[in-house]
Amino acid sequence: MLRDALAKRNFVVVGRVGMDFFPDPPGTSTPDAQVMKVGMGGSSANIAAGLCKFGCQAALVTSVSDDAVGWYCEGQLDHYGVDRRHVKRVTGEYRTSLAVYETRIEDHQSVIYRNNAADFQMTVADVEAVDYTRFGALITAGTVFAAEPSRAAAFRAFELARAAGLPIIFDVDYRPYSWPSPQVAEEVLSRAGEMADIIVGNDEEFGFMAGHIDKGLAKARALAASSAEIVIYKKGPEGAVTFADGAEIATGIYPVAAIKPTGAGDSFMAGFLAALSEDCPMKEAVLRGSACASIVVAKPGCAPAMPDRSELEQFLATHPGPTEA
Repeated sequence: MLRDALAKRNFVVVGRVGMDFFPDPPGTSTPDAQVMKVGMGGSSANIAAGLCKFGCQAALVTSVSDDAVGWYCEGQLDHYGVDRRHVKRVTGEYRTSLAVYETRIEDHQSVIYRNNAADFQMTVADVEAVDYTRFGALITAGTVFAAEPSRAAAFRAFELARAAGLPIIFDVDYRPYSWPSPQVAEEVLSRAGEMADIIVGNDEEFGFMAGHIDKGLAKARALAASSAEIVIYKKGPEGAVTFADGAEIATGIYPVAAIKPTGAGDSFMAGFLAALSEDCPMKEAVLRGSACASIVVAKPGCAPAMPDRSELEQFLATHPGPTEA
């Protein structure tokens, strides 16, 4: 049933869109910057854009500030082909998120402005206005649960998606700066994970949900055995372990000359889901997601760096191949 749902290639994505600034040329530190480039960011928006680049359909549910930054994000969603009929404008002191990050690995600095974040103003009424029967699956990332009213809205979206027969896809995406306390984050993210059909996270995130990083792999394995159909436990340069269909699949990564660490997880999710939607075998789908992550860390920007099908195929045809798991 999960494969059938994904085969619709039409996703509703719940969560933030934002503006990214990054110094140009690559390698420049923020204090030394004379020129800043701009691009669309935000985990959910990046995933939606990545899916659209692979020929899928994606609609975003979120809130943006009714100002030039919010309007920029709306225009970027249009540019990537993301349906924004459920993107709400909010007024007052709420502001669309801004990320300022460097295109360099050594001494990398990333500053996220999330004070009075507009996306946290997504409400239960907003998600109840969505016709979930139009879609094949729901996707969200953990930041959407970090504050109210967005938290209650996201859990309500889970309930409505489940009632409509949609699988729930959850990227843990733990960002400590967005949460009131680690204890709240652990409780809320664990609750969300138990409701999801596909869960993607790194070793630190699963460890956080389990209470200690050493318990992360066991937590991922337990979720796969109890509630989720697919759990992907990412280990950075060591690759990933995927729990699916009663099997544990180890995969490596595609080494590249990375110029930044940002955007990899969003690109992985888009590439992985796009591959599953075309009925790729599980290991191949994970490796295609990993290739997408490598492409993004080797280019400036997040959404602008997401590959399309031709770029991914070219990468796979010319790369020596993944590391041994």
